[in-house]
Amino acid sequence: MLFRIVRKSLRQHIVSTTVTALAIALAAGLVMSVFAIQRQTYAAFTGGDIGFDAVLGARGSQLQLVLNTVFHLETSPGNIPYSLYKEIAGNAQVELAIPYAVGDNYEGFRIVGTTEEIFTEFGFRRGKKFQPEPGGRFFDSDAQEAVIGSFAARETGLKIGDIFQPYHGLIFDEKNRHNDDYTVVGILEPTNSPSDRVIWIPLDGIYRMSGHVLRGAGENYTAQTGETIPDEAKEVSAVMLKFKSPQAGMNLDQLINRQGKAATLAFPIGRTMAELFDKLGWVNRVLELVAYLVVVVAAFSILAGIYNSINERRREFAIFRALGARRPTVFAVILLEAVSVAAIGTLLGYCVFILIMWATAFIVREQTGVVLDIFRFEWALVFTPLLMIIVGAVAGILPALKAYRTDVAENLSPVS
Repeated sequence: MLFRIVRKSLRQHIVSTTVTALAIALAAGLVMSVFAIQRQTYAAFTGGDIGFDAVLGARGSQLQLVLNTVFHLETSPGNIPYSLYKEIAGNAQVELAIPYAVGDNYEGFRIVGTTEEIFTEFGFRRGKKFQPEPGGRFFDSDAQEAVIGSFAARETGLKIGDIFQPYHGLIFDEKNRHNDDYTVVGILEPTNSPSDRVIWIPLDGIYRMSGHVLRGAGENYTAQTGETIPDEAKEVSAVMLKFKSPQAGMNLDQLINRQGKAATLAFPIGRTMAELFDKLGWVNRVLELVAYLVVVVAAFSILAGIYNSINERRREFAIFRALGARRPTVFAVILLEAVSVAAIGTLLGYCVFILIMWATAFIVREQTGVVLDIFRFEWALVFTPLLMIIVGAVAGILPALKAYRTDVAENLSPVS
């Protein structure tokens, strides 16, 4: 009986019901997406299994070093001598050391010079190594060959067998093209990581690229064709490290960051990124505040929509009472109506949530290569609908009280 009355009322006031439900949907979707995006981005940038434990680079900001090498977002803080790479690679506490040399791009996608170990020894996640798509292979360190991340390949249109010329700098500018041809020999299978946006070439290819000058020995050195480059002249942008134990990281942190002055060790990587999120915590708080304000607006929409309809329905409630309905029943009808509108809006809120998450995931993937899971379970997806239904019930109390106090005799009097 109650549900039939509520259903009829919602149909009679379809416009106000729809507007109020959409306000609730926007509020619920916004709250759920704010918390889901906040948790997933924090986890992706600070707690993801990226395969490396630390980054060694030029003296300076650890955050810049991590953003540049792990997420391929920032400019390089500078170079370190090749001899330092060899020294750290030979350290008994280091399991794996892979050098990176950056400073070039192709159509905006970063080119990273490195060694074959990035494919043969490194796991971008625990137990997972880079794999070329069928028909492809990894580059030969002595040849001008390239292996392309899946996203970079899709956006640039490069295919196996294609030849391209790199551009100097990290920002694409057609005037800065190098006169060096690189052949695509492999396209990596998707990893859903920043590596999908990278073009990998041999480390020696960076050193020998036209226009590049090496300063590892303190003097300018230009590589000549057919000539072996002395290690003293070489330099690298960073060294990606995997330790044999957590204690090794603490030992090297003490040695490099606190006692030395030649380089910076970003360790652990997650802590470095967590410091960035801590500094930007006010952004999350502002977004949360906006979401809560939308919830308040939605609550007032329920209150206003139902409260205004009470005046039109006084005679209806009087007849309802005259037929035997008690005051608590009238109160329950209005409260149930408010809860129903909130419930409908909350269900629509999941659609809003998916749209916001899809758009956010697309932008984050385009800009960083980090993948957000639209359908990942978050407690906000449970608690937010409950909150919205409670808000709807609270907003319906005032209109319900007004209906509760409806005077039967007064509202059944003939209209003159």
